[in-house]
Amino acid sequence: MPQPATRRTILATGAGALALGCAGCAGKDAGGGTEPASASPSASASRAGQETAGDGGQVLAGTRDIPEGGGKVFEKEKVVVTQPKKGVFKAFSAICTHQGCTVNAVADGTIDCPCHGSRFRITDGSVVHGPATRPLPARSVSVHGNSIHLA
Repeated sequence: MPQPATRRTILATGAGALALGCAGCAGKDAGGGTEPASASPSASASRAGQETAGDGGQVLAGTRDIPEGGGKVFEKEKVVVTQPKKGVFKAFSAICTHQGCTVNAVADGTIDCPCHGSRFRITDGSVVHGPATRPLPARSVSVHGNSIHLA
């Protein structure tokens, strides 16, 4: 008759499974794919060049993708970019300061949170309508040609 599992047996088995499961994690890149440990620096640089442009940071969108008087939420990057006036681009955290939901829309001059109805101004991230009481933190973006880069 099998003996009941002891705490030590359960912990040792779990630790072993965790070690085996993480053995392949060392080669994971930031995008969730795998990269061989022996990848050359030039291979990494060329892949990074697809997502960044020189020292300008990650390319988020083209300037035409952000409507004047509106904006766009970049869920993966947790950032929202707005264009309050023609050629003026602002960026804010897409995480609502009320309870941490991700904002999901930019409409009628506000950045809107779907969870509890908070709305923030596209010009400065300040609260227009609660329950949030703090503004969305500003994020740094720059425009290079027709591209908007997350700094």
